[in-house]
Amino acid sequence: MIRNWLARFMIGRYGVDQFYFALCIVAVVLGVLSSIPRLGLLYIVSCIFLFYALFRMLSRNIPKRRRENDIFLRYWWPVRQSVTSWYRRFKSRKTHRFFKCPGCKNILRVPKGKGKIQITCPKCGERFERKT
Repeated sequence: MIRNWLARFMIGRYGVDQFYFALCIVAVVLGVLSSIPRLGLLYIVSCIFLFYALFRMLSRNIPKRRRENDIFLRYWWPVRQSVTSWYRRFKSRKTHRFFKCPGCKNILRVPKGKGKIQITCPKCGERFERKT
């Protein structure tokens, strides 16, 4: 019954997206940090982030909310890609070495322990030698 009421209430409203989740995470982190003495102002800032997230979720101005999310994603995806890349490199650090192609600057993954090998970049075809 409550679920049906909520579904009817949300018809025509924007709902949640990636920016909404980012705002909520920032609000929670700032809320936790506000428990540290002399950082009480962070609680007010965290409430502002949370209220803005709720406002966006309940908004009926869907094109404007989509534009906001697109702007957020334009800045967020490069950060996410670099963190994901760093994490993958860290995970496979025991079995692989990573080299940057001198031609196109593409990052290449090569197995460790093969000695001195000739590496061919699959993107630009550049060949170079490195010790693994």
